[in-house]
Amino acid sequence: MSEKLLDIKNLTIHYETEDGVVKAVNGINLDLKEGETLGLVGETGAGKTTTALGMMRLIPNPPGKIIGGQIEFEGRDILALSEDDMRGIRGNKISMIFQDPMTSLNPVLSVGEQISEVILIHQDITSDGAVEKAEEMLELVGIPGARYNDYPHQFSGGMKQRVVIAIALACNPKLLIADEPTTALDVTIQAQVLDLMNNLKEKFKTAMLMITHDLGVVAQVCDKVAIMYGGDIIEYGVIEDIFESTKHPYTKGLFGSIPNLDSDATRLSPIKGSMPDPTNLPSGCTFHPRCDRAIAICSTKTPKLVNIDGHKVKCLMYEEDTKKEWK
Repeated sequence: MSEKLLDIKNLTIHYETEDGVVKAVNGINLDLKEGETLGLVGETGAGKTTTALGMMRLIPNPPGKIIGGQIEFEGRDILALSEDDMRGIRGNKISMIFQDPMTSLNPVLSVGEQISEVILIHQDITSDGAVEKAEEMLELVGIPGARYNDYPHQFSGGMKQRVVIAIALACNPKLLIADEPTTALDVTIQAQVLDLMNNLKEKFKTAMLMITHDLGVVAQVCDKVAIMYGGDIIEYGVIEDIFESTKHPYTKGLFGSIPNLDSDATRLSPIKGSMPDPTNLPSGCTFHPRCDRAIAICSTKTPKLVNIDGHKVKCLMYEEDTKKEWK
């Protein structure tokens, strides 16, 4: 692996609304190397999509605002770039597969026109050359090039997702952000789309940020995993550490919510309660109201990120001055 392609430092994003300030992302740190895949995992409302939109500089303003931090891509802080410079990166060097393929495509343009549009914007190519490249991209994702002139309504959900992937990869981006790309698809189509993404990632040597709440998807495609809760990264490490040496009670709760064919348990062990209100996050550890290991100090002291041989966790149970409280 080479040096960092992406380096996010202390990224903070808020939405200022009439009902209060929504603290969507709160000082997160992430990095990604060329060709590497990072899984960003958490429940709905954890701040995953806001993080991705921040990386693309697509936070709706108002009400959204990037309060602070840095997003370095290829050594440049993209938050400091002009909008013209950012347009040269967005869709070209950084592409995004949005959450719902049903609403990601323009219904009045053929799928081929939507792919060739991206190519024409970012590459020095003729209209005929763009059409030819778009047909090649359709073939690459398993759709006959002859369907260039077909419209989105003529495709199934899984085929629409393939078209969205073709658009995202049309300019051979360095970084692909996939925001829950299989959520709206049935299980068999999910498997096909994940295999396709893996194969194309290897073909183009693309780094990928996979946003999901499905740990099964993470196990299939990711090298590293970041667990997100309440707008913060609470556990971070290579996939072996997260799956085989789980530290944070929240991550353990996520695994406890997954059916295990090797277990004799008759019931799952879901995490009690629901995600905190981002306009009124709990004091201390944001997870403490739902944590079955929480003690009094958890409600008052904010945990720091502890590094355990490269495996990072934000929990007071692992801090030197507080871990004795659990013995």
